[in-house]
Amino acid sequence: MKRFTSVALAVVLLLCVSSMSYGGEQAAHWGYEGKEGPEHWGDFSEVCKIGKNQSPVDLPKEVKTPVKSIGFNYKPGSIKTLNNGHTIQVNVAPGSTVTIDGKKYGLLQYHFHSPSEHVVGGMPYEMEVHLVHKNDKGELAVVGVFMKEGKENPVVKAIWANLPDKVGVEKPVEGIKFNPADLLPADYTLYRYSGSLTTPPCSEKVTWNVLKAHIEVSKEQKDKFLSVIGKNARPVQPVNDRTIE
Repeated sequence: MKRFTSVALAVVLLLCVSSMSYGGEQAAHWGYEGKEGPEHWGDFSEVCKIGKNQSPVDLPKEVKTPVKSIGFNYKPGSIKTLNNGHTIQVNVAPGSTVTIDGKKYGLLQYHFHSPSEHVVGGMPYEMEVHLVHKNDKGELAVVGVFMKEGKENPVVKAIWANLPDKVGVEKPVEGIKFNPADLLPADYTLYRYSGSLTTPPCSEKVTWNVLKAHIEVSKEQKDKFLSVIGKNARPVQPVNDRTIE
Protein backbone atom coordinates (compact mmCIF):
# COMPACT_ATOMS: atom_id res chain seq x y z
CA MET A 1 0.00 0.00 0.00
CA LYS A 2 1.37 3.45 -0.86
CA ARG A 3 1.96 5.87 1.97
CA PHE A 4 -0.73 8.48 2.49
CA THR A 5 -0.04 12.09 3.50
CA SER A 6 -0.93 12.95 7.08
CA VAL A 7 -3.87 15.05 5.91
CA ALA A 8 -5.21 12.23 3.77
CA LEU A 9 -4.89 9.83 6.68
CA ALA A 10 -6.93 12.14 8.86
CA VAL A 11 -9.70 12.39 6.32
CA VAL A 12 -9.78 8.74 5.27
CA LEU A 13 -9.36 7.06 8.61
CA LEU A 14 -10.89 9.21 11.21
CA LEU A 15 -13.94 9.88 9.29
CA CYS A 16 -13.29 6.33 10.32
CA VAL A 17 -14.34 4.38 8.02
CA SER A 18 -16.69 5.96 5.63
CA SER A 19 -18.38 3.75 3.08
CA MET A 20 -15.92 5.02 0.48
CA SER A 21 -12.93 4.09 2.63
CA TYR A 22 -14.07 0.53 3.05
CA GLY A 23 -16.69 0.09 0.38
CA GLY A 24 -14.39 -1.21 -2.34
CA GLU A 25 -11.48 -3.57 -2.60
CA GLN A 26 -9.68 -1.70 0.17
CA ALA A 27 -12.19 -3.23 2.57
CA ALA A 28 -10.84 -6.71 1.82
CA HIS A 29 -7.27 -5.79 2.72
CA TRP A 30 -7.63 -6.02 6.50
CA GLY A 31 -9.84 -7.51 9.16
CA TYR A 32 -9.66 -8.97 12.65
CA GLU A 33 -8.85 -12.63 11.94
CA GLY A 34 -6.66 -14.88 9.88
CA LYS A 35 -4.42 -13.52 7.13
CA GLU A 36 -6.15 -10.15 7.31
CA GLY A 37 -5.88 -9.93 11.12
CA PRO A 38 -3.95 -7.37 13.22
CA GLU A 39 -0.70 -9.36 13.13
CA HIS A 40 -0.67 -8.78 9.35
CA TRP A 41 -1.68 -5.10 9.28
CA GLY A 42 1.95 -4.13 8.83
CA ASP A 43 1.71 -5.67 5.35
CA PHE A 44 -0.86 -3.02 4.47
CA SER A 45 0.65 -0.08 6.35
CA GLU A 46 4.18 -0.16 7.75
CA VAL A 47 3.27 2.15 10.63
CA CYS A 48 1.09 -0.60 12.11
CA LYS A 49 4.25 -2.67 12.54
CA ILE A 50 7.02 -0.16 13.30
CA GLY A 51 5.14 2.69 14.99
CA LYS A 52 6.24 3.46 18.57
CA ASN A 53 3.05 5.25 19.61
CA GLN A 54 0.37 2.77 18.69
CA SER A 55 -3.10 2.28 20.17
CA PRO A 56 -4.81 0.78 22.06
CA VAL A 57 -2.80 0.27 25.24
CA ASP A 58 -3.16 -1.35 28.64
CA LEU A 59 -4.04 1.48 31.03
CA PRO A 60 -2.89 1.37 34.66
CA LYS A 61 -5.51 1.21 37.38
CA GLU A 62 -3.98 4.28 39.00
CA VAL A 63 -1.85 7.10 37.57
CA LYS A 64 0.05 9.74 39.54
CA THR A 65 0.37 12.38 36.81
CA PRO A 66 -2.55 14.85 37.05
CA VAL A 67 -4.48 15.08 33.81
CA LYS A 68 -5.12 18.36 32.06
CA SER A 69 -8.58 19.75 31.32
CA ILE A 70 -11.32 18.50 29.03
CA GLY A 71 -14.66 20.13 28.35
CA PHE A 72 -17.62 18.69 26.48
CA ASN A 73 -20.09 20.80 24.52
CA TYR A 74 -22.24 18.18 22.87
CA LYS A 75 -25.63 19.07 21.39
CA PRO A 76 -28.63 17.08 20.16
CA GLY A 77 -28.68 16.59 16.41
CA SER A 78 -29.50 14.31 13.53
CA ILE A 79 -27.46 11.17 12.85
CA LYS A 80 -26.79 8.68 10.09
CA THR A 81 -25.85 5.08 10.83
CA LEU A 82 -23.36 3.05 8.84
CA ASN A 83 -22.18 -0.56 8.91
CA ASN A 84 -18.82 -0.28 7.15
CA GLY A 85 -17.97 -3.95 7.63
CA HIS A 86 -15.63 -3.27 10.55
CA THR A 87 -17.89 -1.45 13.03
CA ILE A 88 -21.21 0.28 13.52
CA GLN A 89 -20.52 3.97 12.94
CA VAL A 90 -22.76 6.94 13.69
CA ASN A 91 -22.09 10.09 11.65
CA VAL A 92 -23.29 13.22 13.43
CA ALA A 93 -24.42 16.67 12.35
CA PRO A 94 -21.90 19.50 12.96
CA GLY A 95 -22.11 21.46 16.21
CA SER A 96 -20.87 19.17 18.98
CA THR A 97 -17.37 19.94 20.25
CA VAL A 98 -14.83 19.02 22.89
CA THR A 99 -12.12 21.32 24.27
CA ILE A 100 -8.78 19.76 25.25
CA ASP A 101 -6.06 21.96 26.71
CA GLY A 102 -7.64 25.02 25.12
CA LYS A 103 -8.02 23.45 21.67
CA LYS A 104 -11.52 22.96 20.27
CA TYR A 105 -12.26 19.81 18.25
CA GLY A 106 -15.46 19.11 16.34
CA LEU A 107 -17.16 15.73 16.72
CA LEU A 108 -17.28 13.84 13.42
CA GLN A 109 -18.60 10.43 14.35
CA TYR A 110 -18.60 7.70 16.96
CA HIS A 111 -18.31 3.95 16.58
CA PHE A 112 -18.21 0.79 18.67
CA HIS A 113 -15.83 -2.06 19.51
CA SER A 114 -16.37 -5.36 21.28
CA PRO A 115 -14.56 -6.27 23.41
CA SER A 116 -13.04 -2.95 24.45
CA GLU A 117 -9.80 -2.06 22.70
CA HIS A 118 -8.26 -0.35 25.71
CA VAL A 119 -7.96 -2.47 28.83
CA VAL A 120 -7.34 -1.47 32.44
CA GLY A 121 -4.81 -3.51 34.39
CA GLY A 122 -5.07 -6.18 31.71
CA MET A 123 -8.85 -6.46 31.94
CA PRO A 124 -11.14 -5.52 29.02
CA TYR A 125 -14.70 -4.28 29.20
CA GLU A 126 -17.50 -5.79 27.13
CA MET A 127 -17.54 -2.85 24.70
CA GLU A 128 -16.00 0.55 24.05
CA VAL A 129 -17.30 3.53 22.10
CA HIS A 130 -14.88 5.91 20.36
CA LEU A 131 -15.97 9.51 19.75
CA VAL A 132 -13.79 10.91 16.97
CA HIS A 133 -12.93 14.62 16.71
CA LYS A 134 -10.85 16.91 14.52
CA ASN A 135 -9.81 20.54 14.97
CA ASP A 136 -9.27 23.26 12.35
CA LYS A 137 -5.60 22.28 12.04
CA GLY A 138 -6.51 18.72 11.13
CA GLU A 139 -5.36 17.37 14.50
CA LEU A 140 -7.27 14.38 15.81
CA ALA A 141 -8.62 13.58 19.26
CA VAL A 142 -10.61 10.54 20.31
CA VAL A 143 -12.64 10.11 23.49
CA GLY A 144 -12.99 6.49 24.58
CA VAL A 145 -15.84 5.34 26.84
CA PHE A 146 -15.92 1.87 28.36
CA MET A 147 -19.21 -0.04 28.26
CA LYS A 148 -19.81 -2.62 30.97
CA GLU A 149 -22.44 -5.34 30.74
CA GLY A 150 -25.47 -4.33 32.75
CA LYS A 151 -28.78 -2.63 32.02
CA GLU A 152 -30.08 -1.82 28.56
CA ASN A 153 -28.65 1.37 27.06
CA PRO A 154 -31.41 3.52 25.48
CA VAL A 155 -29.04 5.26 23.03
CA VAL A 156 -27.65 1.96 21.80
CA LYS A 157 -31.20 0.59 21.56
CA ALA A 158 -32.22 3.40 19.22
CA ILE A 159 -29.09 3.04 17.09
CA TRP A 160 -29.41 -0.73 16.80
CA ALA A 161 -33.06 -0.27 15.75
CA ASN A 162 -31.96 1.95 12.87
CA LEU A 163 -29.12 0.01 11.26
CA PRO A 164 -28.88 -0.04 7.45
CA ASP A 165 -29.72 -3.27 5.67
CA LYS A 166 -26.49 -3.37 3.66
CA VAL A 167 -22.80 -2.90 4.39
CA GLY A 168 -21.48 0.45 3.18
CA VAL A 169 -24.90 2.13 3.02
CA GLU A 170 -25.50 5.18 5.22
CA LYS A 171 -28.97 5.39 6.75
CA PRO A 172 -30.44 8.68 8.05
CA VAL A 173 -32.35 8.21 11.31
CA GLU A 174 -35.57 10.16 10.95
CA GLY A 175 -37.54 11.90 13.67
CA ILE A 176 -35.02 11.55 16.51
CA LYS A 177 -32.36 13.93 17.81
CA PHE A 178 -29.37 12.26 19.47
CA ASN A 179 -27.14 13.95 22.04
CA PRO A 180 -23.66 12.38 22.16
CA ALA A 181 -23.46 13.46 25.81
CA ASP A 182 -25.82 10.57 26.57
CA LEU A 183 -22.88 8.25 25.87
CA LEU A 184 -20.73 9.86 28.59
CA PRO A 185 -20.56 8.80 32.25
CA ALA A 186 -21.13 11.45 34.90
CA ASP A 187 -17.45 11.44 35.93
CA TYR A 188 -15.02 12.88 33.36
CA THR A 189 -11.84 11.70 35.09
CA LEU A 190 -9.72 10.27 32.32
CA TYR A 191 -6.50 8.81 31.00
CA ARG A 192 -4.67 10.81 28.33
CA TYR A 193 -1.84 9.73 26.07
CA SER A 194 -0.50 10.20 22.56
CA GLY A 195 -1.45 7.29 20.33
CA SER A 196 -2.70 6.24 16.93
CA LEU A 197 -5.67 5.08 14.95
CA THR A 198 -6.59 1.56 15.99
CA THR A 199 -7.19 0.47 12.40
CA PRO A 200 -4.93 0.57 9.33
CA PRO A 201 -3.04 2.69 8.42
CA CYS A 202 -2.49 3.13 12.19
CA SER A 203 -1.33 6.75 11.75
CA GLU A 204 -0.03 8.38 14.92
CA LYS A 205 -0.29 11.79 16.64
CA VAL A 206 -3.82 11.06 17.85
CA THR A 207 -4.68 12.49 21.29
CA TRP A 208 -6.48 9.78 23.25
CA ASN A 209 -8.78 10.60 26.17
CA VAL A 210 -10.18 7.45 27.77
CA LEU A 211 -12.68 8.04 30.56
CA LYS A 212 -12.10 5.96 33.68
CA ALA A 213 -15.80 5.65 34.51
CA HIS A 214 -18.02 3.46 32.35
CA ILE A 215 -21.55 3.36 31.00
CA GLU A 216 -23.66 0.22 30.68
CA VAL A 217 -24.87 -1.93 27.80
CA SER A 218 -27.02 -5.04 28.06
CA LYS A 219 -25.83 -8.51 27.14
CA GLU A 220 -28.47 -8.62 24.41
CA GLN A 221 -27.19 -5.36 22.91
CA LYS A 222 -23.60 -6.59 22.98
CA ASP A 223 -24.64 -9.89 21.40
CA LYS A 224 -26.57 -8.01 18.68
CA PHE A 225 -23.42 -6.05 17.80
CA LEU A 226 -21.33 -9.23 17.67
CA SER A 227 -23.90 -10.92 15.44
CA VAL A 228 -23.64 -8.07 12.94
CA ILE A 229 -19.94 -7.14 13.14
CA GLY A 230 -18.12 -9.81 15.16
CA LYS A 231 -15.23 -9.11 17.50
CA ASN A 232 -13.37 -6.01 16.35
CA ALA A 233 -10.70 -5.11 18.90
CA ARG A 234 -7.05 -4.62 18.01
CA PRO A 235 -4.73 -6.18 20.65
CA VAL A 236 -3.03 -3.76 23.06
CA GLN A 237 0.24 -2.24 21.89
CA PRO A 238 3.48 -1.47 23.81
CA VAL A 239 3.46 1.80 25.74
CA ASN A 240 7.21 2.27 25.07
CA ASP A 241 8.43 5.68 26.28
CA ARG A 242 5.03 7.34 26.46
CA THR A 243 3.56 8.95 29.56
CA ILE A 244 -0.04 8.08 30.43
CA GLU A 245 -1.59 10.94 32.35
